[in-house]
Amino acid sequence: MIKRTLYFGNPAYLSQKNNQLVVKMPDVEEVKTIPIEDIGVIILDNQQITVTQSTMVLLLENNAAIITCDKRHHPLGLQLCLESNTLQSERYKAQIEASETLKKNLWQQTIQAKIYNQAMVLKELDVPIENMLHWSREVTSGDSKNHEARAAAYYWENLLQQHENFRRERFGEYPNNFFNYAYAILRAITARSLVASGLLPTLGIFHKNRYNAYCLADDVMEVYRPFVDMLVLKTIKQYPAEEELTKEIKAKLLSLPVIDVTIDKKRSPLQIAVQYTSASLAQCFNQERRKIKYPLYRGTI
Repeated sequence: MIKRTLYFGNPAYLSQKNNQLVVKMPDVEEVKTIPIEDIGVIILDNQQITVTQSTMVLLLENNAAIITCDKRHHPLGLQLCLESNTLQSERYKAQIEASETLKKNLWQQTIQAKIYNQAMVLKELDVPIENMLHWSREVTSGDSKNHEARAAAYYWENLLQQHENFRRERFGEYPNNFFNYAYAILRAITARSLVASGLLPTLGIFHKNRYNAYCLADDVMEVYRPFVDMLVLKTIKQYPAEEELTKEIKAKLLSLPVIDVTIDKKRSPLQIAVQYTSASLAQCFNQERRKIKYPLYRGTI
């Protein structure tokens, strides 16, 4: 089942009753209700939003990811349920005890798939990709030759040719804000799926940052980034005069969970595909399979 992504950008009072999210807006008589079991991600983007404790508990019990934004409307925090899988203890143990050889192999698969997807995005933009395909094939265990960095330099140099001198930076100028917002949504979807599969989102296979609580999510989402990039490109094309994240643009980017991707040779909403990926990763840690299920980019979103 595809879970809903909810965005709240105005003052609101959120409570719960009979397993329903109850939404009350100031000066609006109408009260809206939404089944909490249908919610996958909820984004709180206003300083005057109140959420009751019982509501947060019920959202987390239903494995919803809660994103809070700062005064600049940038995603700042992420809350996840810590008890989403009945085999959690067993899977934590397998993940923690995973050998370096296994983790390097998993990272090799990840970078191969990421570079391939980046290449397919550039192909759609009529950019030569022979070097990208070569780098994808030549990725070694643990990406010891750092093909990811080579591919990234070429990819970003050619992705936004209409934006001269564009540099992909977390705190950079437009359109970095579009990418950052969409990546935050992807990160929440990925972290939520990892937790549901009984994995620790903090313990990565490659990313190792003592201040990062979502290293594994950052690992897994690498392959999905090109899908986000194409969605952002289409959004920029649709709103060429807008450099800020308007409600219309946010609504466009919030469609990310339901865009179609190809995984196991079948079309599937991205949100469902991430669940397949997370479940397969758990099986890899448990030595039940050797390959992670990753999507391959097959054309226009």
